[in-house]
Amino acid sequence: MVFKTFQDLELSALGFGAMRLPVIDGNDGMIDEAAASQMVDRAMAAGINYYDTAWGYHDGNSELVLGRALSRYPRDSFYLATKFPGYDLSNMGKVEEIFEAQLKKCGVDHFDFYLFHNVCEMNIEAYLDGKYGIYDYLMAQKRNGRIKHLGFSVHGGLPVMERFLAAYGKDMEFCQIQLNYLDWEFQGAKAKAELLNQWNIPIWVMEPLRGGRLAKLTEEHAARLSALRPEEAVPAWAFRFLQTVSSVTMILSGMSNMEQLEANLRTFEEDKPLNTTEMGTLMEAAKEMLAEKRLPCTACRYCVSHCPQGLDIPMLLQLYNEHNFTGGGFIAPMALMAVAEGKRPTACIGCRSCEAVCPQQIKVSEALADFSQKL
Repeated sequence: MVFKTFQDLELSALGFGAMRLPVIDGNDGMIDEAAASQMVDRAMAAGINYYDTAWGYHDGNSELVLGRALSRYPRDSFYLATKFPGYDLSNMGKVEEIFEAQLKKCGVDHFDFYLFHNVCEMNIEAYLDGKYGIYDYLMAQKRNGRIKHLGFSVHGGLPVMERFLAAYGKDMEFCQIQLNYLDWEFQGAKAKAELLNQWNIPIWVMEPLRGGRLAKLTEEHAARLSALRPEEAVPAWAFRFLQTVSSVTMILSGMSNMEQLEANLRTFEEDKPLNTTEMGTLMEAAKEMLAEKRLPCTACRYCVSHCPQGLDIPMLLQLYNEHNFTGGGFIAPMALMAVAEGKRPTACIGCRSCEAVCPQQIKVSEALADFSQKL
């Protein structure tokens, strides 16, 4: 197992994510606890010492199951991370109640790592609003030793990160972002990584395989990569990409079965960062994958000045690209919650004024109609 230094700790470079544990009959809330415990046993034996869960994972059962699985081991043999569930605005006034419940659910007296969960457009105002006392409470728990290290996770855009860091950055010890070779440009992960580097905040990675999307490639793309590294399995390329990003400390993988765990353990037996040729080939493959379902908006904003509804069309098309490529998901709907009702895709009247000035000849009205239907 590869290890990374974080302050005075040695963390396994591969973290055990408990968002996609094995389940029974496809029911996400019904974890196969025996199978999950076996996976934890294998992970511990292989050297994984970082375990990540959250209040809402598996309908609230992830913390319970992971806590029970880890309770069979000495408390100083693993690091446990969980998060304050700010993705649900109704939780904002319940930080003490939730934190105390999390300690009980996990069966511990402290968390080694604790995060503000999912900082995004929808909740940034609430996270920054002192009346909820979230920051003050979590800092108090850090001072009394019930939180050893405090950080945050982000699904929002760069401006949201900048606002959060301006308020709390001096106290953030790590940040978890969605980072993989598809999202390096697509979701602006490169810019987010650069911002964190400016703050000297180490990067924790979520979605390294983009929900499994990068575990299987087309025959053509797989053949190109195999020509460079015949011994490397397709999923391993996503991890090798992350091993090339120097500021990455922790890579979390949500593994659903023993086969996935064993494959990841083989990958993390050693660091094998990509060379220039390998990186170029991988990024070219990413561009080709994205081009299949991505509208070529360059954000020139000619369209905006011609829209009678005053819609931020480039922003809406960016979210449409995300939603369309992912095949749904929560990122676009979550971001749109922060957009005024009259400025959402449904506000498009189909006048096509924007299309008349679009250098890329994008059929904006059709895209926004499709977006509205998908939402």
